[in-house]
Amino acid sequence: MQQQTKIFQAMEKPDFYPHNVSTIEQRETHISKVFLTGDYAYKIKKAINLEFLDFTTLEKRRHFCAQEVILNRRLTHDVYLDVVTISLKDGRYSLEGAGRPVEYAVKMRQLPEDCSMKSLLRKGKIDKKALENLSRTLEKFYGQAHTGEQINTFGAWETVWANCEENFRQAEMSVGKILDVQMFQIIRSATRSFLHRKKELFQHRIETEKIRDCHGDLRTGHIYFSDGIQIIDCIEFNERFRYADITSDLAFLAMDLDIEGYPQIAQDLLNFYVQFTNDRDVFTLINFYKCYRAFVRVKVTCFRLQEGNLGEQESGLLLREIHQHMEFAYRYALQFTRPTLWVVCGMPASGKSTIANALAEAFCINVLHSDVIRKKIFDLKPNESIDMPFEEGIYSKGASSLTYGKILLMAQEEIEKGSSVILDATYSSRHQRIEVIRLAQDIGSNIIFVECVSSEATLKERLRKRDTTAGISDARLYHFDKFKTRFEPLDEIHAVMHIRVDTGKPLKECMRQILSKDYALL
Repeated sequence: MQQQTKIFQAMEKPDFYPHNVSTIEQRETHISKVFLTGDYAYKIKKAINLEFLDFTTLEKRRHFCAQEVILNRRLTHDVYLDVVTISLKDGRYSLEGAGRPVEYAVKMRQLPEDCSMKSLLRKGKIDKKALENLSRTLEKFYGQAHTGEQINTFGAWETVWANCEENFRQAEMSVGKILDVQMFQIIRSATRSFLHRKKELFQHRIETEKIRDCHGDLRTGHIYFSDGIQIIDCIEFNERFRYADITSDLAFLAMDLDIEGYPQIAQDLLNFYVQFTNDRDVFTLINFYKCYRAFVRVKVTCFRLQEGNLGEQESGLLLREIHQHMEFAYRYALQFTRPTLWVVCGMPASGKSTIANALAEAFCINVLHSDVIRKKIFDLKPNESIDMPFEEGIYSKGASSLTYGKILLMAQEEIEKGSSVILDATYSSRHQRIEVIRLAQDIGSNIIFVECVSSEATLKERLRKRDTTAGISDARLYHFDKFKTRFEPLDEIHAVMHIRVDTGKPLKECMRQILSKDYALL
């Protein structure tokens, strides 16, 4: 380390470099030091050994410099130029000169700071086209990134569980001193609950090859809109930090955007990515992984604060960073752990059941179909067809009240178990909708109405087909006009809990719209 100090002193002087240098700027992290010379940047790895990396020998630093060049060329072009030697001869250090090699540096083309995403965001210069291009870049990168049996282990449920538990265990010494006790307990409890409920989803991610050799440190300060899109500074020193679910990698950037004050930008970016890849699981996992990423930052910053040897100003900055990331981790935990009451409603033949079943598959939760529950109440088989006039027999007002009351009781049971649930019913009256809103308020769940709509011609055509195709619903074309007259618009449903989807569009597009809006609402 003493020799590195002398090398750093030499690198502060323009005559150290074999090219013209007018000014030299320095950037420093706890693991590296970068010298900006105008045209080129030189990055030195500090001779340190931390729990997650070991740069203590010259050969190790040379190896990881080479790894940094190789790995970062995946998301850049003409930026990572080479690994260069720093030599010592006659007591003088030189770059790429004669003498004994004493250090290695990554030589990079210096990118203009005003082209970084962080800088452009502050100037209001990141538009939807830029986000679309960034999403395309990430889609291509993840699609080509390595995967396989070894990499998959890092996305396995057991590994994710162990990583989360390690975070909580290592942070416990700060609880009650730096970290709020209640917030810590809620984040830990929510994380454990999510992992228990979604165990199958993590296996599904492996089976669909969503665990990849990712970037590992994807944030606004590492993305440049210069000569296309350049994404620098991936993690090269520890595969554990780079091998992950794609959503975990995206979550780092989404969290960074949230904390910087650009949640809408984060949402738009994720919308584009899901649109391009059809990877709808992203919306189910994103808040979990954002919470995980935020809490990692909390833990690491607590370590830095407890190391000591900090000035009052630096300690204050670190404390603010800890509290900010803790607050966001807490918010994310509330979002992914609080059960949601989904009300999929609309006119008969509007595609409610199709949407409800697709949501059930996406979230691995149950659907309560009103047609099935109604017939069960009256000892009928689900597919037993009933040709009955409008609002008579099992469809009378009294029978419908009984059916909707039963749905509410069943929904309450699901929510009280900690599970979200989907209600598939017409919900044509304001009274019925107000009742389900009241239930959500009483039991403290989220509630989202998904109103399925389609053109009148499409609705009638779907109803007409029911004359020859058996199904659970008994609604027919001759009921249509009365259904239309009795259906009360969802005017009382506030926009923060209302998603209107045109089921005349492909199911894939409908689901992308619903899940995207759901992520934004929650």
